[in-house]
Amino acid sequence: MRIRDLVGMAELGLTLLAGEEQLDRDFSGVQITDLPDPGRYLSGGELVLSGLMWRNGPEDSERFVGRLAEAGVAALGAGSAWLGAVPEDLVRACHAHGLPLLAVPVEVSFRTVAELVAPRHAELRDALGRHRRIVAAVAEGAGLPELFALMGTELAMEGAVVSAVGTVIAGTLDQADAVRLAHGYLAAPRLPHVVRAPSGTFTLFGVGREHRAAGWALACGGDLLGEADLGFELAACVALERSRAEEGRRVERRLAEQLIALACSAGGDPAELNAGLRTCGIGPAEPYSVVNVTVTRPGATRGPDPARLGGQVLEELLHPRVVAAAGADGAVALVPLAPPSAPAGEPIGTAGKSTGTVGEPIGAAGVPAGTAGELAERLRAGARVLTAGLPGIRVSIGVSAALRGPSAVRGGVAEAGHARRLAEARGGAVVTSDEIYTHALLLATVPDDVRRSFAARTLDPLFDYDRRHGSELVRTLGTFLDCVGSWNACAERMNVHVNTVRYRIRRVEELTGRDLSTMTDRVDLFLALRGS
Repeated sequence: MRIRDLVGMAELGLTLLAGEEQLDRDFSGVQITDLPDPGRYLSGGELVLSGLMWRNGPEDSERFVGRLAEAGVAALGAGSAWLGAVPEDLVRACHAHGLPLLAVPVEVSFRTVAELVAPRHAELRDALGRHRRIVAAVAEGAGLPELFALMGTELAMEGAVVSAVGTVIAGTLDQADAVRLAHGYLAAPRLPHVVRAPSGTFTLFGVGREHRAAGWALACGGDLLGEADLGFELAACVALERSRAEEGRRVERRLAEQLIALACSAGGDPAELNAGLRTCGIGPAEPYSVVNVTVTRPGATRGPDPARLGGQVLEELLHPRVVAAAGADGAVALVPLAPPSAPAGEPIGTAGKSTGTVGEPIGAAGVPAGTAGELAERLRAGARVLTAGLPGIRVSIGVSAALRGPSAVRGGVAEAGHARRLAEARGGAVVTSDEIYTHALLLATVPDDVRRSFAARTLDPLFDYDRRHGSELVRTLGTFLDCVGSWNACAERMNVHVNTVRYRIRRVEELTGRDLSTMTDRVDLFLALRGS
């Protein structure tokens, strides 16, 4: 027990007279003494209670307190029945030695203090023993279900693990409580943090050191702020189990990266691609969608990059069904789509409770992942939980159409990537392929060699000229087209004189043989730039 907790026991009415800075000291027991030199009977860490019968003059206080400090006593409780009040010289001595001094009221006996404190220490010792048995079980390989079973039997404590997006990882919670706890975890200025819900009070402890957007919270029933050490240790047990699972997911991510790289390269072996799909849990004829995601934090200069954080968030949104491979252009995942007749997408929480055995997003309960549109709705529901708790974060997700077979992976990756970039342009959103039927999607379906040949034959004269003269014809062309052919807007954006823009565009027309006053030639040059 801490000195602070002792002072806070209203039934004792103790008054702190010295040692305010030492209130967080723990004490291991109670020793009652009026010996002038009790040092030989002290082992350190005790709360010493004294009636001050040893004091005959001011010099005795310095000697007595000095002996207590040498013995490592945690605090001194002084009764005033003998002297009528706690003398100032005793207060000064305790201040000098940094020893907390508590005034014990005349009406409170030392026996009462000892009897109130001793049972609590016994309870803490028993709890510590039970807690150690839990830690030992987890260290020996017990999983999260076993951990929560032990919490119930050993500590009589209910709990659950909730992700930042409202997924119940382990334990049992009402759906509304899970969302409320996720919001509380994200918005808490510091952890542990107490959340009061209609069904009860929970104390939230952070699990591991992931960014909160991809983090887990251990929710323990009751207010444990006074016993935070217990919650920290239990959270460490959960973090250990998460790190074990993470080892296996690293292997799965590497396999997903290899599949995507193989599918997007020329000449991928069909048998190898089929095998790669199976490692992602997708059969040759089964539908799937490609999802591309980034999570940005405007103004942040430290922490995970948008692709890595996006991959972590996506894995939590769809926990534990998929892994996301973080790349230079966002995190990419292949997500199996259960056929409408299959039960794999059965919503959780149909009985009013959600458990961590399936791990679906709480916010998306009732939304089966049977189609790409339904998958997008599930992602939107989870993203809403996240952005409500962290208003400064932007979740941008692109979802491809439903695909089948390994040959569709490449187009799906391009489709999802473009949808995600559109989501970013909107300041964070979930965008499906239905919203992106533009030239970019058309270009994604054109073979690489055809696209590169068209771009090279159209733009190579400009690239060659820029290399020889150190000019910016290609950049000027792209800016001019983005400005819808406005000379003044292009000049302002490039911070050059409008006559410079006119000169460069004339050189572009001369070198390419195109007339930028016509829509046909503008389209050709625009597509060449996008396809290069």
